[in-house]
Amino acid sequence: MPDDVPSSDRGAAARPVPKPGILDIHPYQPGKAKAEGFAEPVKLSANENPLGSSDKAQAAYDSADRSLHVYPDPRATIIRTAIAERYRLEPERLIFGCGSDEVFQLLNQTFLEPGDNMVQGQYGFAAFAIGAYACQGEVRRAPEPNYRIDVDEILKCVDDRTRLIFLANPGNPTGTWIPFAEVRRLHEALPPSVVLVLDGAYGEFALDPAFDDGLDLARTSTNVVVTHTFSKLHGLAALRIGWGYAPLEIAQAVDRIRLPFNTSIAAQRAAVAALADEDFQHATLELTESWRPWLTQQLGGLGLEVLGGSATNFVLVGFPKSPGHTAADAEAFLASRGLLVRGVGLYGLPDHLRVTIGLEAHNRALVDALADFMAAEPAT
Repeated sequence: MPDDVPSSDRGAAARPVPKPGILDIHPYQPGKAKAEGFAEPVKLSANENPLGSSDKAQAAYDSADRSLHVYPDPRATIIRTAIAERYRLEPERLIFGCGSDEVFQLLNQTFLEPGDNMVQGQYGFAAFAIGAYACQGEVRRAPEPNYRIDVDEILKCVDDRTRLIFLANPGNPTGTWIPFAEVRRLHEALPPSVVLVLDGAYGEFALDPAFDDGLDLARTSTNVVVTHTFSKLHGLAALRIGWGYAPLEIAQAVDRIRLPFNTSIAAQRAAVAALADEDFQHATLELTESWRPWLTQQLGGLGLEVLGGSATNFVLVGFPKSPGHTAADAEAFLASRGLLVRGVGLYGLPDHLRVTIGLEAHNRALVDALADFMAAEPAT
């Protein structure tokens, strides 16, 4: 709210004035996509799939080029059916959005009113909070000791005005995860009126037997929603298609405010094809599983602190605070070499950079550049 227009006087203002809180929201900042002097820099800043997308998904996308005049199916029936069959889910309990970001926004809109609060981890994904603030809800951030979700800290934040808990597991930008036993403990301790949202954007990369994305818990619970996206494993980030599995009552409530035609024909067709292309999915996981430990070892050998236990397609790297070798210095140095990584200062991690696992050439170029960076004498 501008200082010269009190909230109570919005109707008498000389110009339209956003409702309180809107202008206090920090807009989402995506990973950088441009580097000066490089037409096509190596982009390791957005956790995009370095293998691109499935050829089958590309062909399905191309098949939509003669349907540009037709509205898409508002129920996304083809992908609804495909996901329901793949994961043994009731199709009527599925929610589809323009990326899982829209599903988060819809849940915030459905459950939050002024005075309510939602809880997320200290380093939780920015889109969770943006949607809550837009509803004039309070955002409570539970401390994350050792950069990972702590169930007891989350429970300390819950009161009778808590409506939602957003838990990204594995987390972004930390890459850390908690065993499903902890997720279950959290759920059992929550009031039944609180919706537990389990964001599984990176769940496919978490292969430890102790991990579970929560779909089975959501089958039998009245207050658990599990979300997934086609942006990471499937490489369809440009098409913006995500989904959630919710209790029927929640899915029906969300559908009352979900705008029609929010997923395109091309996105629906490509998602169906991508879901069926298990060879591409396996290749993506093999790439990540092969190069994540190598990158962790190499960067650690340079004296950098790589956060252990990443179960995602990226690593979080800590840098010294000494001038010339800070995370900001490293980000700028890498950009000068045509290598883009993600600064995460807005997440409260000013001494870290998030680095996507890339192709072999990308990973080796990154390590070589950081070796030069760490060996260089700081400018005086």
